[in-house]
Amino acid sequence: QVQLVESGGGLVQAGGSLRLSCTASGRTFSGYALGWFRQAPGKEREFVAAVTWGSGATYYGDSVKGRFDISRYIAKNTVYLQMSSLKPGDTAVYYCASSDGSRWYTARNANEYDSWGQGTQVTVSS
Repeated sequence: QVQLVESGGGLVQAGGSLRLSCTASGRTFSGYALGWFRQAPGKEREFVAAVTWGSGATYYGDSVKGRFDISRYIAKNTVYLQMSSLKPGDTAVYYCASSDGSRWYTARNANEYDSWGQGTQVTVSS
């Protein structure tokens, strides 16, 4: 099973930027895709963005489209989430997830992913 380690969370003012990183540890990542989800207190887990490892195809949730950018660095087994124009509504724990492709369909459902990181807190102050 892939082990995922997130970093880069923190406190930022509205309008600011943060970059999250997620590194797949162990051998070279051989999965199909890596993605980001977030969960705010009292809310369901929400899809943020995903990227397929081979082709680099990207997917974004409607609430972050145009503000967030996902990219991958294959040599470092790492995916990045560059977040800009942050809003208080972006406050959540952000989770990295990997998919082996066996249940890949839309990229947007949590059940399409099979390994999860521990999460990193992002807090946006107004």
